[in-house]
Amino acid sequence: MTSSSTPGLTRFNALDDSAATAELHEVCASSTWGSKLLAQRPYASADDLFTASDAAMAELTAADLEEAMAGHPPIGRPKPGDPTSAREQRGMAGASEELKAELLELNLAYQEKFGHVFLICATGATGEQMRDAVKVRIENTAEVEREIARGELVKINRIRLTRLAEGE
Repeated sequence: MTSSSTPGLTRFNALDDSAATAELHEVCASSTWGSKLLAQRPYASADDLFTASDAAMAELTAADLEEAMAGHPPIGRPKPGDPTSAREQRGMAGASEELKAELLELNLAYQEKFGHVFLICATGATGEQMRDAVKVRIENTAEVEREIARGELVKINRIRLTRLAEGE
């Protein structure tokens, strides 16, 4: 992104707090994250927005991270009618039924162990890459996995904020 404001960012900066909160909630389900970003408007550039997002994500508590992760559907099962979810999980579109079944089984085991969905920045990843990632990450401790998920949320939020800033 450039250092100047974009049409989407200009529009976002001009929204009333309620509408801006709703847009931020579409990016990340953490109300704490959204409140921190809302409080820093207006943003001079997309880079400023990204910096604020990264800082807010770094400060989230475990409960805030749980709230953020709860806004994400399981890999392989995008939210019906949600174009963002479908776009981000495009790598699963051509997956075999066998791979989908394996990923479902891994997702359930992961959720049972950690209490939340397996979170990965799925944009550009194949179904096999996502399956392999869950196989590796399910061996982590809860603390290690929480920090990996935080990093994945940072990546996802950047992609979504880029779309917001560009006005898509």
